[in-house]
Amino acid sequence: MNRVYVCSCFGITEQQVRDHAGKGACTPRQIASACKAGTDCGSCVRRIQALLGRGACPRRELADQGESGVLSAEIPGMPVVQPQAA
Repeated sequence: MNRVYVCSCFGITEQQVRDHAGKGACTPRQIASACKAGTDCGSCVRRIQALLGRGACPRRELADQGESGVLSAEIPGMPVVQPQAA
């Protein structure tokens, strides 16, 4: 299996980002909450943005319709990763 790493700091692959997006993560911040990608050096954030694109996102569609709070970092049913103290 060919793995393309997006975040070398935490070993997060493109497929993992796609999996989190499939579960409802629509923004780089939500991806970061799900797996920590983009929270260390930050060099992968643009790649994460590119992977997320502007495709269909149910929560973004709700936000566009005026729903408040639907694009917060927490995703229902997905555990929030807490940063480790240094």
